[in-house]
Amino acid sequence: MSDPAHAWSEWPAPAKLNLFLRITGRRPDGYHALQTVFRLLDWGDTVRIRLREDGLIRRVGESVPGVAEADDLMVRAARWLQSAANVSLGADIGVEKRIPAGGGFGGGSSDAATVLVVLDRLWGTRLGVDRLAGLGLALGADVPVFVRGDNAWAEGVGEQLTSIDLPQAWYVLADPGVHVPTAALFQTPELTRDSPPATMRDFVSEAVLGNAFEPMLRRREPAVEAAFAALAHLGTPRLTGTGSGCFVEFATRESAEAALARVHSETPHLRAWLAAGASVSPLHALLGRT
Repeated sequence: MSDPAHAWSEWPAPAKLNLFLRITGRRPDGYHALQTVFRLLDWGDTVRIRLREDGLIRRVGESVPGVAEADDLMVRAARWLQSAANVSLGADIGVEKRIPAGGGFGGGSSDAATVLVVLDRLWGTRLGVDRLAGLGLALGADVPVFVRGDNAWAEGVGEQLTSIDLPQAWYVLADPGVHVPTAALFQTPELTRDSPPATMRDFVSEAVLGNAFEPMLRRREPAVEAAFAALAHLGTPRLTGTGSGCFVEFATRESAEAALARVHSETPHLRAWLAAGASVSPLHALLGRT
């Protein structure tokens, strides 16, 4: 059972944006080779954890609707860490969801990463960030960036990470409400899979800001196209990840707030909100670097 001495603790699980995403080919293992830049945000889910003395891993409350406890990435992350470190302790795990599922904002991956990082600390396993990132990669390609906690240039399937400094920015985010199945998207015939590799210099000069999935989703999903049309009045909308979520970047909070007010006024049915870019994961800022 959970020990009464162990109280619930709360931990941030930040969302992310892909500032661009291109596919440069296929790997020998059949996965697609990607290039992207991950931008962490100051907004996201809240993961709740309470230690148990009996070794059980339990999910308390709901997570993503329709996801069974055994399939929940948070539960799987805890069990994998428990097995890898041969831990006798357990944990109750809950989450307050704010990040929409299927939007490309990384909610499930971030929740799992927060569980790995926090339980590594609370259980005293101290596996180190490299081993935790390796465990995370087995759960999903986006998990390692949240485990490491830095904005990053990414290659491979998204796990080859190079920390990158990004200027302060604010974002108007929008959720068209379309749940996009990632695996199916990667099998779509019209997906461009042979883009020439980009460099960091290309990114800094804004030569590559596109997302390989954007043209396909805008053609296939009227709600995504409508969201792009609404955001186009504010600036240049972009798609994040392989989801339906989109965003526009602003240099100041004031301009972002004004743009969000315009969206709420002109397109009240579109779920839109404001988030700031983070220089480091809010989770790692809270824990402190070790």
